[in-house]
Amino acid sequence: MLTTMAAAVMALSTVIAPATTVDSPPGERITVTVVTVNGSGCPAGTAAVAPSADNTAFTVTYSDFLAQIGVGAEPTEFRKNCQLSLRVTYPQGFTYGIAQADYRGFGSLAHGAKGLEKANYYFAGNSPTAQVSHTFNGPLNDYWQATDKTEVASIVYAPCGEQKILNLNTELRVSAGTSDISKTTSFMAMDSTDGSVRTTVHFAWKQCP
Repeated sequence: MLTTMAAAVMALSTVIAPATTVDSPPGERITVTVVTVNGSGCPAGTAAVAPSADNTAFTVTYSDFLAQIGVGAEPTEFRKNCQLSLRVTYPQGFTYGIAQADYRGFGSLAHGAKGLEKANYYFAGNSPTAQVSHTFNGPLNDYWQATDKTEVASIVYAPCGEQKILNLNTELRVSAGTSDISKTTSFMAMDSTDGSVRTTVHFAWKQCP
């Protein structure tokens, strides 16, 4: 499932003109560290971040990111969110943007129930951008996947010479729809109980002038 997130990133500031290609990632190993974490979907200690060995992406894994509604669910559990503020450290002479983000999770939706995953991305100092949404309809009892992708010419890069904090906001939501919540439970999860259930964020790299 692919959808563009150009509208979600057009408000980001940049000092690099739109490009038609991206450069190879830096050879020196980058790091991605969590500066702050906030939200009902990622209590302290339940989210972890790791860059790939080839510097092309980083993964986020969660252990307590689940929204649910119906039997056994608290009234406030229909919506869960997580905001991660990340510091990406990389060699001088490079800058990066977000080219794509892949979300994976597990959903159990009763007939008539609906699930929602949405996210946005922005550098510190910029206003939050529009969120890109993906909807899922019950009945569902399977893994789900959603991808946000930006065309190369629309990727927005952090300013050269500045290592801006990257903010990732993600939300899961479940609504009853026409399902009978007095008899059923529906949920959307994005946690790391399975090795394939994670968020993968793909970099686009540019060498600075």
